[in-house]
Amino acid sequence: MTRADGRAADQLRPVEIIPNFTKFAEGSVLIRCGDTVVLCNASVEDKTPPHVAEGCGWVTAEYSMLPRANRERSRRDVDKLKLSGRSAEIQRLIGRSLRAAVDMRALGERTITVDCDVLQGDGGTRTASVTGGFVALALACRRLVEQGALEKMPLIHYVAGVSAGIVDDTPVLDLPYSEDSRAQVDLNCMMTEQGEIIELQGTGEGRPFTVAEQQTLVSLCAKGCCELMEKQKEIVGEIL
Repeated sequence: MTRADGRAADQLRPVEIIPNFTKFAEGSVLIRCGDTVVLCNASVEDKTPPHVAEGCGWVTAEYSMLPRANRERSRRDVDKLKLSGRSAEIQRLIGRSLRAAVDMRALGERTITVDCDVLQGDGGTRTASVTGGFVALALACRRLVEQGALEKMPLIHYVAGVSAGIVDDTPVLDLPYSEDSRAQVDLNCMMTEQGEIIELQGTGEGRPFTVAEQQTLVSLCAKGCCELMEKQKEIVGEIL
């Protein structure tokens, strides 16, 4: 299979992470993965939800795709008076992935909300949100340390996400929409710096897939996540 953009099967799209993109958020990042562009803002509040144990903090996320992020205008969730099922599922995924990176007791009784707004979508918006959202979260935590609100960074490892899939019977990494829309198998993977899996979302879009094919896709994602974490480290530095 020859990819439309000429990439190798195991090659990421060009990635750019721009820190401090907005003025007021405690942590802010604009991430570009090919033609997918997501703005991630991390906000800190000195309170936690009722379900959080005393002395512990909380990390959560919200996700939204702007009306002209895609080829045709979509209605805003607020216009529909409810959050779309897709947005709800994705923001829960982002929240779970980012919470895996944080020692909640070290964070203390505060909440960090990471807002991920898709400015332009061309496949992989949820994984770009996790990758950029982690950097925004880390910058917010660093600000808390600099302000003296925390003694040390509460992060325990890096977290990134990427997609892989089978297109024309060929396993490929980091699918743009042109590949994702016709993929036989689609898999999203969120991982830690240690190569541990936080979450897998694998679907046989066009056909079932084997355990061996799943392992091949996970290996592609592990390679991609490792490269994305190197990009994250250029901004955040070593946190451990």
